[in-house]
This record gives sequence, structure tokens and C-alpha cells, in this order.
Amino acid sequence: MKKIKITPEIVAEHGLSEAEYDLICKRLGRAPNITELGIFSVMWSEHCSYKSSRRHLKKLLTRGKRVIQGPGENAGVIDIDDGDVIIFKMESHNHPSYIEPYQGAATGVGGIMRDVFTMGARPIANLNALRFGDPSHPKTKSLLAGVVHGIGGYGNCVGVPTVGGETNFDRGYNENILVNAMCVGHARADKVFYSAAKGVGNPIFY
Repeated sequence: MKKIKITPEIVAEHGLSEAEYDLICKRLGRAPNITELGIFSVMWSEHCSYKSSRRHLKKLLTRGKRVIQGPGENAGVIDIDDGDVIIFKMESHNHPSYIEPYQGAATGVGGIMRDVFTMGARPIANLNALRFGDPSHPKTKSLLAGVVHGIGGYGNCVGVPTVGGETNFDRGYNENILVNAMCVGHARADKVFYSAAKGVGNPIFY
């Protein structure tokens, strides 16, 4: 297999800054190969790591007497009394929806529904907040149609209605639409599943 020389152009094509590339080299103790560069590119992307928005997300309230589970799990859990909880997840699927509107939006909805029912809840409602470019932009009409059909298509095929949403248009989104989706589910408090097994007696497989 031919070895690919990592150049500044290839680093930039992978969406990594010069500073990020230097940090990769420091962490590895050497220059990465093309496969490793691709892995870092994905894992350090905004979509996976929230590298630019994390500082803002930390400003949001995440604790309270009704908060059973805040950040760190598949979804958030809120106590609504009488042994019932609401489990919810919100996620963006911006760039995938710009590249492939229907599938990008559909998999965005599917991903948050998965996170909700994985914790033991039954999804009961979906919501969304969308931002598109100028209505007169040549791509806006097809992006809008694809995203809306993708959101509705995935939710409808599994019987979860989209109960609310809002859409705005601005030329600032001509080349970078925003597709934010949210799913809300219901569960009993004693039936919530968490991603980490705790307690004596749990088997370990390796």
C-alpha cells in the first residue's frame, strides 16, 4: 500500500487546524498516518466533539431537584412526579443534512429517538428548529423539501409525531443550514436504563 505523505493541504482538507495537527503529533509522539488523521478529523469535528460550542453549552442549567440525569448519558431524565419521568434528547445534524437533505435529517431524528428508547423510554413526540438560506438561493428550495420530508418520514414510519417546530431563513445559512431535532419520551422512573452497569454482582465479559 502506497504511503501518503501528510501535507498542510491534506490536514486542511480534513478540517483540522495547524494547531490541532501539532497537538496530534504531540499526543502520538510522531506524525499521524492518513488513517489516523482521518480518525482525528472525525472525532475532533464539531459534530462529535462540540469543540467550539462546548463552552457555551456549559452555561446552560443542568442541575435541579427534578433533574435525575443531566449531561453524560444517552439522554436527559426529568422527574415529573408519580414515578414517571420524561427522557429527552436534542441534536444537530447540520452538515449531513446540507449534503444529503433527506437522509441527513432522517438519520438525525433516528439518532435522537435511539438515544431516548435506549434509556427505556417510549418516544412520544418530536420537535425541530431549522435554519435555511435566503429563499431565493438556488439550493434553498431543495434543501427545505428534503429536510422536511426526512424529518417527517422517519418519525412517521415509527409512529412518533412531530408536534412542533420553527423555521427561519437568512442568507447567512446559504452554505451551512442548521437542522436541530428533539425527541421526548416517557418512562417509569424505576425502568430507566443507564449506559454503565453499577453494583456488586454484574458480570464482566472480555
